[in-house]
Amino acid sequence: MNKQRNQSTTGRITQGAAIAAVYVALTMIVAPIAFGPVQFRISEALCVLPYFLPSAVPGVTVGCFLANLLCGAAPLDVVFGSIATLIGAVGSYYLGKKNKWLVCLPPILSNTIIVPWVLRYAYGSTDLIPYAMLTVGIGEILAIGVLGNLLLLALERNHRAVFTQ
Repeated sequence: MNKQRNQSTTGRITQGAAIAAVYVALTMIVAPIAFGPVQFRISEALCVLPYFLPSAVPGVTVGCFLANLLCGAAPLDVVFGSIATLIGAVGSYYLGKKNKWLVCLPPILSNTIIVPWVLRYAYGSTDLIPYAMLTVGIGEILAIGVLGNLLLLALERNHRAVFTQ
């Protein structure tokens, strides 16, 4: 039994690490449009993965942290951007238990609310917070609401083949 538990723990850690690596890679590929007041971070589509795997919560959080760190984001962005992703991922995990169509809402909302403040205090953005919320929110809706839902539907059709443990 202990051997099975260790393999299961190892499997969850591996899943989380793989998700983090994909998040970092996707962010770095589109780095010029993944940062700033108007951003489209396609890696945020991975925030739907907690619907399928609890290990995706630390996976996307660590992925966001590493992507911000490796791409030269300000320290406040590294910390609070990762916290926004963590809040969104935890919310996705819990809301996904109730309704799969609610999975995208927490990451969209958490990033739309938190990231504009990060832009203001970490980068000295002079944009009004409501305007920054609008621009960040549009990017989040496109990345998570559109791409994330497409990913959710694709994985739901094939989840047994993709997420075997």
